[in-house]
Amino acid sequence: MKTVKTPIKVRYQETDQMGVVYHANYLVWFEIGRTSFIEELGFKYHEMENLGVVSPVVDADLSFKQPIRYGEEAFIDTWIKEYDGLRVSYGYRIYNAEGSTAVTGSTRHVVVKKESFRPVSIRKSLPDWHQAYLDAMKGE
Repeated sequence: MKTVKTPIKVRYQETDQMGVVYHANYLVWFEIGRTSFIEELGFKYHEMENLGVVSPVVDADLSFKQPIRYGEEAFIDTWIKEYDGLRVSYGYRIYNAEGSTAVTGSTRHVVVKKESFRPVSIRKSLPDWHQAYLDAMKGE
């Protein structure tokens, strides 16, 4: 299974008064990891959007293990957890420089027509993405 590691710069504005990353920011970090993953596959989100489709999040799951603090190095590993030709789930692990896990989670997405939000088959409409997802799940 292909996994992409993305460094995350912990910005001061992402933390609370205790210097701990505010929980909602981890979803933003998931998106950063997901975008890096897709770019590693050779694609860009805006290319998909130019085709008149978008890929909204339909489900998100996060599990908090320990905090990440301002000034720490952070990393996110991203991979495809599940894919069926219509829906794709990405898995995430956020951790510090020592490798200690801070957050794990996943997001599930569908591809829909931008105008109507009607689901679109990735397998049929985006065959290159479909094959890249299959290859990534095998380890490429």
